Amino acid sequence: MTSAVTAQDVKALQQERTQLFKDIYDGKIPKRVPVNSNLTLEFAIQYAGKDLAEVQWDYNLLEEVYEKVCQDFVSDTNPAAMNLRNPLHYKLLGARNFVMGSSGFMQHPEIHGLEAEEYDEFIASPYDCIMEKILPRIYTELDTNPGQRAIAFGKAFKAYYDELFAALGVIGKLTEKYGYSPLGGIELMTEAPFDFVADQLRGFKGITGDLRRCPDKVEAACEVALPLMLKQGTPHHPPSNYGATFIPLHMAPYIRPKDFEKYYWPTFKKLVDGLADKGQPSLLFVEHDWMRYIDYLYELPENTRMWFEYGDPKLVKEKLGKKHIITGFYPIGLLKTGTKQECIDKAKEMIDILAPGGKYIFGFDKGIITADSVNVDNLKAVLEYVAENANY
Repeated sequence: MTSAVTAQDVKALQQERTQLFKDIYDGKIPKRVPVNSNLTLEFAIQYAGKDLAEVQWDYNLLEEVYEKVCQDFVSDTNPAAMNLRNPLHYKLLGARNFVMGSSGFMQHPEIHGLEAEEYDEFIASPYDCIMEKILPRIYTELDTNPGQRAIAFGKAFKAYYDELFAALGVIGKLTEKYGYSPLGGIELMTEAPFDFVADQLRGFKGITGDLRRCPDKVEAACEVALPLMLKQGTPHHPPSNYGATFIPLHMAPYIRPKDFEKYYWPTFKKLVDGLADKGQPSLLFVEHDWMRYIDYLYELPENTRMWFEYGDPKLVKEKLGKKHIITGFYPIGLLKTGTKQECIDKAKEMIDILAPGGKYIFGFDKGIITADSVNVDNLKAVLEYVAENANY
C-alpha cells in the first residue's frame, strides 16, 4: 500500500512540476517559479566521487552517478544532464576539435578546417565542402579513401547513438523515479550561422581577421550555412511549444557592433524565426555580456527562452520580460565565496527582480562544471530556498 501511495505521490509531483513549465511556455503565471539546477555530467561525476575520465568512457557507471545528484539536489527538471561531448565517438573519428585533456575534461582547441582562400568553395557548395574538405581536416580518421571513410563514420555514429540511448534510458528512468518534469530541457542543438563559421570552419582568430580582410565572404558563408543550421535545429518529430532547440551564442560580444549588425544578426534572426515558423522554440545561451544588443533580442519571436550569463537583470526584465522567457543570471561564483545567507539573499534578489509577471525560470549564470567550483551546501540551500519560497 505504501509503495502504491508513494508512486501516486511521485506522479502527482511530476504533474505539478510539468504544469509549471507548461504555464511558463503558454504565457501563464505558474504556481511558483520553476527550478532548473544546471548541473553538468562533469559535476555529477565528481560529486559522486568517481573518476571523470572513467565514467565518460563507461556509461554503465552513469546510473550510480546520476542517482546521487537526484537524491541530493532539488530541481524541477532532471539534474542528470546529458554529455554533449562524449569522448568515444570523437576518439573513433580522430577528432582534433574536441579532445579529452589529462584532467578528464573535453577541450576545444583553436583549430580551423577551412582556409581563407577557400571561402568560395564553401559558398558554392557548403555541404560538399564540409564532407570532402573540412571534415577530413578536423577528423583524421576521415582523411582517407571513401570506403575507409564510410567505415570510420559508421563506427563513430554507432558509438554515438549507443551511448546517447544508454544515457537517455538512465535519465528517463530517474525522471520517472523522482517525479521530474520531462519539459524544461533540450531536445537538440544548433548554432547561429556566424558562430558555426567561426567555431567549426575558421576559428576565433581566423574569423576576426576575415571580418577585416574579406567581410563579403563571411556574409555569404553565413547565408549558405543558414539552411544547414536550420535543418540541424529542427526535430524529426512534429515540433512542440514545449520542446526547445539549444543555441549557444559565442562570438557576438567579441565583435564590433557594426559587424554584429551586418554579419551576425541577420542570419541568426532568420534561424530563430525559421525554427519558430516550424513551431520549434529556441533556448539561447546568451554567453558573456549582451547588454549592448538587448534591443535586438527583443525582436526575436515571442517566448524565445534566453539563458543569461552576465548583464543587468533589471534591464533585461524591463526590456524583455514581458515578451520572452528569462533564466540564468545567478552567479555560481557566489556559491563558492559567499556565506549561506548571502547566497540565499542573492536568490531572493533574483526572484524579486525576475519573477514578477511570470516568464522566469530560476537558473544559474552557467552550468556548474566542477564540484570544487561551488560550496555544495550553499548550492543545496539556494535550490531548496527557491523551490519552497518562490510562490506567486
